[in-house]
Amino acid sequence: MGLQRSLSYKPNVQPKPIPETKDEENKVNGYSTTNEPMFLDSIYNSWVVEHPSALCSFDRMMKATKGKRIVVFLDYDGTLSPIVNDPDLAIMSEEMRTAVCKVAKKFPTAIISGRCRDKVKEFVKLSNVYYAGSHGMDIMAPPRAVKSGDGKNHNIAPDKKASEVLFQPAKKFMPAIQKIYRILEEKTKTIQGARVEDNRFCISVHYRQVREEDYGLLEETVKSVVETYQEFHVTEGKKVLEVRPSIEWNKGHALEYLLDTLGFSNSGTDVLPFYIGDDRSDEDAFKVIRSRGHGYPIIVSSIPKDTGALYSLCDPSEVLTFLERLAGRREKSSSYRTLARFRVKAIENLK
Repeated sequence: MGLQRSLSYKPNVQPKPIPETKDEENKVNGYSTTNEPMFLDSIYNSWVVEHPSALCSFDRMMKATKGKRIVVFLDYDGTLSPIVNDPDLAIMSEEMRTAVCKVAKKFPTAIISGRCRDKVKEFVKLSNVYYAGSHGMDIMAPPRAVKSGDGKNHNIAPDKKASEVLFQPAKKFMPAIQKIYRILEEKTKTIQGARVEDNRFCISVHYRQVREEDYGLLEETVKSVVETYQEFHVTEGKKVLEVRPSIEWNKGHALEYLLDTLGFSNSGTDVLPFYIGDDRSDEDAFKVIRSRGHGYPIIVSSIPKDTGALYSLCDPSEVLTFLERLAGRREKSSSYRTLARFRVKAIENLK
């Protein structure tokens, strides 16, 4: 079964969505869990029943992939690297880099992040993966003619190496994005702990280090600035307010675009996409995989949350274990055990 809607890569301006509520990390179904670890454990265990561990389900997943082609999609912050107070220090470990590299050698692999594409590439330091930054609004993909439903080619700027192409559906918004960025930097500099990050096609206002009593002022400041720009809206992630162009484009569209340019859009059930992510923006990709009727959307979370993912991993350390297994690290040890059994049997036959 292929995609259930035709692909069109020309974004349309959409109405501004209502910003999501704050501080989901400390709430479960509306209840505060900050000082209730036993309550949280109980709720989390129930949640895992609904969203089984991808590690515990790994062998069953692999059985379902026999004769299929796997494509891997990964978020960065909170998935390949831990969430940290300073976004510039969200460094992935060498073990994680090695695991991602090995996975990419076996399967087409892309990293879809809210970060600037160049920044994610600088963090990851791998040349055998595809990168999509700004929540998929800045994609480096294989060169291939991309057409919309009307059959018209869309503008894709060749990269310097000519081996890959850039797809940037929000390019026309760049002047306005830079204006908003400069205004936010100026207006938030008096709010201690606030940090404005330029992610090229979107802006992230981090408040992880902002005092609780100052959050309201920060939120009001960001909204008041964005309200004067009708083609932009504010969304919220993990301790971050994000300013984005109001176009019909998100991580789900980026996943579809990459599947298409990689040549998998018409492969039906022969292709199984894996998507691992931890934030609200990843839900758009989970939704796309579920609409396909096949594939594995995996949420990374140590707390229960509303999600369209079918499976879960607790934290980046479990992501590492999952990727190592996916890369086939266990296949080697399995072959060694098989060889050992043959050797034992041969010795017994000689007796």
